[in-house]
Amino acid sequence: MAATPRFRNDADAASDSGSLPDPASADRKHPVDETLPPLKMFTSGLQHVAAMYAGVVAPPMIVRPAVGLTAKETAFLMGASLFTAGIATLLQTLGFWRIGARLPFVNGVSFAGVTPMVAIGKDRGHDGIAVIFGAIIVAGLLGFLLAPYFCKLVRFFPPVVTGTVITLIGVSLLPVAFTWAQGGSAKAADYGSTTNITMAAVTLVIVLALRKLLRGFLQQIAILLGLIVGTLIAIPVGITDFGAIKDADLIGFPTPFHFGAPQFEIAAIVSMSIVMLVCMTESTADMLALGRIVDRPADERTIEGGLRADTLGSAISPLFNGFMCSAFAQNIGLVAMTKVRSRFVVAAGGGILIVLGLVPAAASVIALVPLPVLGGAGIVLFGSVAASGIQTLATAALEKGENALIVAAAVGVGLIPIAAPEFYHSFPKDLLVVLDSGISTGCVVAIVLNLAFNHLGKKPDPQPSEREQSPAPADPVAAP
Repeated sequence: MAATPRFRNDADAASDSGSLPDPASADRKHPVDETLPPLKMFTSGLQHVAAMYAGVVAPPMIVRPAVGLTAKETAFLMGASLFTAGIATLLQTLGFWRIGARLPFVNGVSFAGVTPMVAIGKDRGHDGIAVIFGAIIVAGLLGFLLAPYFCKLVRFFPPVVTGTVITLIGVSLLPVAFTWAQGGSAKAADYGSTTNITMAAVTLVIVLALRKLLRGFLQQIAILLGLIVGTLIAIPVGITDFGAIKDADLIGFPTPFHFGAPQFEIAAIVSMSIVMLVCMTESTADMLALGRIVDRPADERTIEGGLRADTLGSAISPLFNGFMCSAFAQNIGLVAMTKVRSRFVVAAGGGILIVLGLVPAAASVIALVPLPVLGGAGIVLFGSVAASGIQTLATAALEKGENALIVAAAVGVGLIPIAAPEFYHSFPKDLLVVLDSGISTGCVVAIVLNLAFNHLGKKPDPQPSEREQSPAPADPVAAP
């Protein structure tokens, strides 16, 4: 039998001081640590950016109507999101000390925080943004301190929990896509008009057709191409607003605390801290999946470093007007499809994100996309998140014990804010920040019931295999 090649593992060999071993000390460099020729490095990195671009700029578009931002302010937020996603990605791929998974791991704005952020900032303008940023800073720092302990709790977050949470993220965001498809604001004269809904339907069909007909790199960016085509069609229809691009600067920097100094409110901090736990759970599952794909299994130390990068990136992001950061699952699918395992390729993508974030004109181009067009693409984008969660639940042994009951209760509670938005209207306002987020409440229910049914009062069952704990994303276009 041929001997298994010995690869150098920089992540495992990194010293406490953050220094890496001498390359000459290893027999062979692991593909994760290989550098590629400059052109291939750039194009492969650009492909990662293209695969996750729509996911990064979507959260600012969701938050915009809730807090009442202008088109120019929204473009600024999108540029800041790109910039901070680049910083977080560099922390993950290159890392320092015990920070960073040192895997081809892309980070960007987490969808998990969108619904709570909308609840926190609704109708509060810049003050709402300041409260959101304050909550994210505290949640990020708390997560950073918890990372060494959280990575030891992987067994308490099996597929029955992570699958439920990811499914709820997708389902909770779908109403946002439906609102976009109608025009975005119920106060607008054309809200729900035939024109708006038709444009959303056309965009949806375009995205699906591109996913079916294209191959390789172009298939990966089908959503981005669908947004471009849909916007071009919308121009003669008359629903495209060019205001943002007219006012955008060619070069700019995301001025620290552009919307004011961060504000700290207990309810908002609690809500975003729960979201941080959700993000840490997702990232743990994603690291396990990615480690298997690149043939470098993610051990406890790798997960700890990855979680520290996630949480530190999240704590730093509000300084530059960015939101909470976490892993982007679609890029794990991209690594699996392309077989390009180098973390330096993803680091190049992080550099591209930073450059894009420093060019407001580039971000403002995305602001041209009419909300109905974004709504059509959003159905696929957010639906893919739910599909990814369902795929994870497929490995959760729902026929075993009370796992099906755990999912039923958690999903049921998580859907309350969607199915009955006024359900908690009699509760104190501070509690509504948490209760109005189906993701947060569903996550808490799933964790508590999993502990009650599968851990307390009896000897825990043998843990699922790595394959069960960390399924690879089903579709490269799924959101984070």
